[in-house]
Amino acid sequence: MLTIETIDINGAQSLLTLSNNLKLNKILPNKVTIWKFRNSNPLRKSYINNKISIEAFDALIKLAVEMSKALYPYIREILQSRDDFDNNPYAWNDFKKRFIELTYERLNINSMRVKKIIDPNVNDNILVQNLLTLALCSSDKGFKKLRTYLLNF
Repeated sequence: MLTIETIDINGAQSLLTLSNNLKLNKILPNKVTIWKFRNSNPLRKSYINNKISIEAFDALIKLAVEMSKALYPYIREILQSRDDFDNNPYAWNDFKKRFIELTYERLNINSMRVKKIIDPNVNDNILVQNLLTLALCSSDKGFKKLRTYLLNF
């Protein structure tokens, strides 16, 4: 979700609107509920040890997949910018800068996993992997692909 929020500046509002459009109101009725589920991630500063139901897990995956479909042109532009960095570094640099800012703001930077994310020697690979995962799940079978990937992570 952090990668999606990096690309879409109004990510929280977009997630709520999309949740309503997908008729996920019973599981994700408001921003607070979405925020609480996101805080079940142990890497977050405001980590809450909650068990997420399989319905909530699936709803969050549906949101991520649909957001990745909507953001696919931007995802592609960012990846192209990284591949052609000498001629067009702007999209990649902007994405990377915002991702690092959000990481410092929202994640526990004392965690070894988060330290890898903010380490400039390794974070390019992590960011590219995140973007490619989102790009690949923007297909028709994106829900199944992302769900399988996350369950095996």
